[in-house]
Amino acid sequence: MPGLDETNNESYRYLRSVGNDWKFNVEDLHPKMLSRLYKRFDTFDLDSDEKMEMEEVLYWPDRMRQLVNATDEQVEKMREAVRTFFLHKGVDPVNGLHRDDWVEANRVFAEAERERERRGEPSLIALLSNAYYDVLDDDGDGTVDVDELKTMMKAFDVPQEAAYTFFEKADTDRSGKLERPELVHLFRKFWMEPYDPQWDGVYAYKY
Repeated sequence: MPGLDETNNESYRYLRSVGNDWKFNVEDLHPKMLSRLYKRFDTFDLDSDEKMEMEEVLYWPDRMRQLVNATDEQVEKMREAVRTFFLHKGVDPVNGLHRDDWVEANRVFAEAERERERRGEPSLIALLSNAYYDVLDDDGDGTVDVDELKTMMKAFDVPQEAAYTFFEKADTDRSGKLERPELVHLFRKFWMEPYDPQWDGVYAYKY
């Protein structure tokens, strides 16, 4: 099976277009991060065929619709954000993404996010996070509380007690509410940065 490069992966294509020649080395990854990423893949691979399809990842915004009083506009915004995010994560609209390539696809995406940050360009993590944030903010106060966070955990098939551990780690200013940057920050730390044991319990040890 051919590997990933700028001919078949949006994140590699982006990096090469800006002169970044980053290369993947699986030995750079902690075993617990590898395990975390593969567990995540298996959550998305709904039919367990070791290939993630765009239709499978679009299941999750549809699931959110079932749990909250989201408008059609909000759901479509979520779906567009999911399409964009996972396209850059390596999920080809036609061919999907094989499990064997998932870890590399995540790491090159993480490097592309760091490159976007260095260049002052919009973050795709923030794009996805904000689309869900708009739906989670049920009372419209511009923040997310623990009860609203429970909805996200339920939507992503994560134990609802994870809302408390996630909230504790994300609420860095101890305001009792989560602002958009706090949500994005924790997503980055848990999924994109080198393994750090302090984040292990964020999703109630599901990942």
